[in-house]
Parts: sequence; structure tokens; C-alpha cells
Amino acid sequence: MHMVKTDAGTHLASNILLEFCDHYRHLSAKRSECAVSMKPSTIVFNIVLEACIKLGSSLKAEQIIEAMARVGVVADLHSVLLFIYVYELNGQRDELKKFKEYIDRVSVPLSQHYYPFYDRLLRLHFKFDDIDSAAKLVDDIYFHWGSHPLKQNTDLTRPCLVPIGSPYLLEALKNQVVFELLRKDSLFHVNGDGDDDELIVLKDGNLILTSKGLAQLIVKFKKSERIGDLSKLLTAIEQKSGNTQDDSICCDVIHACVYSGFLETAHDILDDMEIANVSIPEKTYMLLLNAYCREKMPKEAEALAKQIKRAALVVDPSDETIVSDCLRGVINGSGVNLTAPTSNRQSELTVHLIRETRKDDTALSRVYVLNSSIYFFCKAKMLEDARKIYKKMQAINIQPTVQTFAYLIQAYSSLEDYREITFLWGDIKRYMVRGRSLVHRDLYELLLINFLRGGYFERVLEILGLMKDHGMYADRWLYRDEFLRRHKNLYRKLKATDARTEAQRSRIEHVKAFRMWVRNN
Repeated sequence: MHMVKTDAGTHLASNILLEFCDHYRHLSAKRSECAVSMKPSTIVFNIVLEACIKLGSSLKAEQIIEAMARVGVVADLHSVLLFIYVYELNGQRDELKKFKEYIDRVSVPLSQHYYPFYDRLLRLHFKFDDIDSAAKLVDDIYFHWGSHPLKQNTDLTRPCLVPIGSPYLLEALKNQVVFELLRKDSLFHVNGDGDDDELIVLKDGNLILTSKGLAQLIVKFKKSERIGDLSKLLTAIEQKSGNTQDDSICCDVIHACVYSGFLETAHDILDDMEIANVSIPEKTYMLLLNAYCREKMPKEAEALAKQIKRAALVVDPSDETIVSDCLRGVINGSGVNLTAPTSNRQSELTVHLIRETRKDDTALSRVYVLNSSIYFFCKAKMLEDARKIYKKMQAINIQPTVQTFAYLIQAYSSLEDYREITFLWGDIKRYMVRGRSLVHRDLYELLLINFLRGGYFERVLEILGLMKDHGMYADRWLYRDEFLRRHKNLYRKLKATDARTEAQRSRIEHVKAFRMWVRNN
């Protein structure tokens, strides 16, 4: 526990845990009695996983999740929450989706603890620009989430096997998860990013969209030109909730669209609400009418005025006067000032709607989709297919991410093809020269350990230098251990003057420099 309170301690603890797992597997293969004492507990995994998440070390956390599967440690509720955060950070939507069928069946007493799962899954649907899946998830949380069983689900009190990577692979890793297990001696809880950043929250025992989540949903539907589908979803939620007009989600959306300048979208939703026989307050019509007048849109204003009269909403003579003055103002070229949002929720929704509209995440969505394919092929050892997608990313000028390179490096490492990793390092350096940010400690450590295994000591020193420049902790014991395991006697008795070629002389100097780095530290 004390070790993971610092950044260096977290890196050290994660490497020690992985080393313990390797020793346990080695002893288990020999059927040694010592194996049992070497097996880490679920709580130890949870402590290190959470520390990695807080540090942003998501690639290392993913290695720990896989190690958990290899040694057969059973995951509990806290473990699942940690898995969820790791997979979301790494953009691995397919891994996250595997948990849904189980979490949907968790009993009511524990279901409230799993609400971050729905929040993180919705984030990934948006990041993948998958509006259909996002809409389906929103439908689920409003219409099906409350159907959790009251009593404990016996199927979920036993370990369920959740595969990592494709479930159809013969050698696929599988995590053992008991979804109905909440340990009393759990030491940590995952803290969310706060209400301002969450898309889904638990309120009064129900899951609901936050203003930010609703804003992202509106923007995605708007960009896809599918306002009709958005209206159907909103009206269905409205009818199920039975809210009053003052607490209407549809009216909040219309008002926020008006304040954000999306008048056509607001009018479309209003029309769809009328068709669905959803009650619309007079003030919503008047707000949109005022906006048309202010923006000098006479045709739209006249059409809405007729719509207001047809709906027989204007019963107060003063309102009739406002409509007439508004239309006269459009004709004369004078505008009407909009009133401020009437509720905090409308204000928040308007702010988030404007902010989300300004974002252009089209290229980012393509990165997530392509990375997902690379991850799948790398796990399946289909490296030719993975490399084709990587080349495609370069061809269409989409920058690979830290995750892109990590998946490829891990795949080549599993085949001990260290030469290919040197080519990837060359690509990484070219991107960095162009100002692209690929500075990540987990990625550097992955490169370093593989270059050590392959004997590429010039590149080892190069990465150690970069880690020093960026103030990154280097686990010297780990690198020393790897060096001694593979290159213990390499050039031990040779000097640079004994070299037969310039290349050999340079290599001897690099090995000597690495030995000195280990010895001096």
C-alpha cells in the first residue's frame, strides 16, 4: 500500500507484481508446493491496478489484467470497475462490451456500484462515432436498467469466464470474474471524474444522462442528420418519466437548441413532439418565435405563429400582442431579445451543447476504429493484417497513437521479432520530430525491455536518455535482471580496441555504457 503512494513506487510495484506472476506460473508448471505462497491476492491486484489508473499508466494496467487471467486470480466487483476504467482509457470498446450481459443481470443491492460501466461504455460509443449503439445504451438505462433482480443472481456468485481478445481463439486468455462479490476488506474505490465530466449518473436509484451526456447525444444525432430518431428517443423518455412541463427533458433540449442557435433542430423536435402528442408549454413556442424574430427569419416565424394559433395555445391577449409585435418586428427589421435560460439544467445543457458542437472528433473516431482492428489482429497473432491497417493509417494521414504502437510491439515481442520493433521505433521518432506527442512511459518501457532482449543496446541507451529528459522513473533492477538473463557474459572480456570492425567497436561501447549505467545506479 505504501509503495503505490508515489509515481516511482507504482511503477516498481506493478513490475514486482508481474514478476511474482511469472514466478508463480513457473513454480506451478513444476508443481512446486511453494507456488501457493507466491500467488498474489485479488486485493493486491486491485491496489496496483488503481494506482496505475491514477498515474495514467493504462498500458501497464492492461498487462496486469492479463497477468491476473494467467495466474487464475478471481476478480471481484472492484476489479471489474478497474477493468472498465483501463479499457476505456485504452479505447477497447469490444473488451468493455463483454461485461454488459453480466452487469445487466446483477442484483439490485450491487447494481448501483456498476453505474460507471454504463458511463464508460457510452463514452466509447461516442468516441467510435457509433450513434446507434449510443442510442441503444441510452434506451437501456432508461427502460431496462430498473429490471435488475431483487435477490442475488446465483449464476453471478460463481466465477464467470470473460475472454480477453477474440473469444473464438483457442488460446484466448480468460478472466475469472465473480460479479456478485463485494469484499468487506476492499481497500480502495475508484473515484470518477466528477459530475462535470460524467455522461451518466445515478440519481434517486435511477440512471440518467447528465447535461454533458445529453449534449453529446444531441450533437451526434445532429451531425448524422437524424433529428427524427433523436426526437423518438427523447419523447419515449419523456412519456416514461411522466415529468411535468417544468421538468421536461424535451423542452430542455428545445430551449438549449434555441439558446445555442440551432433553431431548425429545435423546430424539428417541437414538430415531432406534437406528432407524438407530447404536451408542449406555450413558453417553448414563444421562445422559438422570439428567436426567429431576432434572427430575422420571417417565413419560419410566420409558420410557427400559425402553428401556435392552430394549437390554440394563445389564450392571453398579451401573448397575442407579443406574437403580432414579433412578426411586425421581423418585417420592420427589428429583433427581439431572448430571455435567459429558466433553469440550471437548461443553462448547463446550453453550455455543453455549444462546447460539444465546436469539437471536431472525426479523425479521432477513425483512430479508435482502426486501433480496435489492430488490437484484434495482434491478439489473434494475425500480424500481416495488423500491419496492413497500420500502413493504411499512415497512407490516409491518420497519426498512430501510443496504443497503436503498443499493440504492435507486444505482438512482435510475443514472436520474438525484435527487428520489426526497431522499425516501429524509427516511425515513432519520425512522428516525434514532426511534433506529434508520443511521449509515454509505458511505451518507452515496452520498447526498452524488448530492445534489451534483442540486444539493441544503442537504442536502449537512446530510450534511457529520453526517459531521463522527461523525468521518467526507470526500473533499473528490471532492466539489469533482463540483461543478466540474456546477455550476462556479452563482451565481458572484450575492449573497444579488440573490435574487428567499427560496428563491433560501437556495439562493445554501448554494452559497456549500459553496464556502467546499471552499476552506477
